[in-house]
Amino acid sequence: IALVGQSGSGKSTLVDLLPRYHDVQEGDITIDGTSIRDVRIADLRSLIGNVNQEAILFNDTFFNNIAFGVENATMEQVVEAAKIANAHDFIMEKPEGYNMNIGDRGGKLSGGQRQRVALGRAMVRNPAVFLLDEPLSNLDAKLRTSMRTEIIKLHKKLATTFIYVTHDQTEAMTMGDRIVVMRDGVIQQVDTPQNLYDYPCNIFVAGFIGSPQMNFLDGTLQKNGDTYVIDLDGTVIPLPQEKTADGKLAAYVGKSLKVGIRPEDMKDDEEFLEKHPSSHIDTEVEVSELMGAEIYLYLTYKGQNLMARVAPTSKSRRGDKVTMAMDTHKIHLFDPETELTLLN
Repeated sequence: IALVGQSGSGKSTLVDLLPRYHDVQEGDITIDGTSIRDVRIADLRSLIGNVNQEAILFNDTFFNNIAFGVENATMEQVVEAAKIANAHDFIMEKPEGYNMNIGDRGGKLSGGQRQRVALGRAMVRNPAVFLLDEPLSNLDAKLRTSMRTEIIKLHKKLATTFIYVTHDQTEAMTMGDRIVVMRDGVIQQVDTPQNLYDYPCNIFVAGFIGSPQMNFLDGTLQKNGDTYVIDLDGTVIPLPQEKTADGKLAAYVGKSLKVGIRPEDMKDDEEFLEKHPSSHIDTEVEVSELMGAEIYLYLTYKGQNLMARVAPTSKSRRGDKVTMAMDTHKIHLFDPETELTLLN
């Protein structure tokens, strides 16, 4: 499970409750059905394997760093933990160029290697729960990606609980079976990555999950016969009747709403325009960024900023007047006062 949110949202404070660095004031936390209140702190912390942002290693061999904190740790246990953490080669073979008397947070070890040693140190204790508190935030982008993959493999191999704290929603989306989205100390939503992406519960979750983030436009809800429509400052876009059949929007007719649409659900190609003939808006391109497999178009629509992810074959360039179409089945509506979702 991944805990995600901006800095200061309470992620680390929440996970610090497990080893009882802070006391639980209300509610309870259980590990394998046993309340943490009923476990001695020393025993509790042996149940939890910590891997933090800064992998601080001791002035000793890699072997002893992994064995640290485990009484009577055997050679086999340490070697097995090193193998699983992919730290075996530089612990056992001592290749030239590594400073075996490490100290100073790992001497010549790279950030990724230090984190592998820290993972091995957590694993050799055979914990019931792993707490990984932003373990990759100090690594460069390429190493972060490879270490993400290693941690995912490690989770599958160990088949135990991992609680992963991050401010990077891409990390949360790629690693979490479930994600807890936090804001200002309050849990906003808990769900699978796909459900968070498709069915955000409010504006914050909708804007936080997804990269690039969701577009938000000001609109007014109207009704033409049996069809609800969104008036985007003069451009009227009908909503699919199957999305509005429950009648929940009836109370919002005539009211201003926030309209959300993800960048990939807006296109400028002819096929998409023909497929969605009733949802065209006229925009102007401010910036066109070629990303290789796609182009990011930064657009303005009547003073409001938008972004679209379009095919690399798109001819839209800076300064062009471009008609964009929206997939109305992917439109989200939010109450601007409560910020709660009205339609996904």
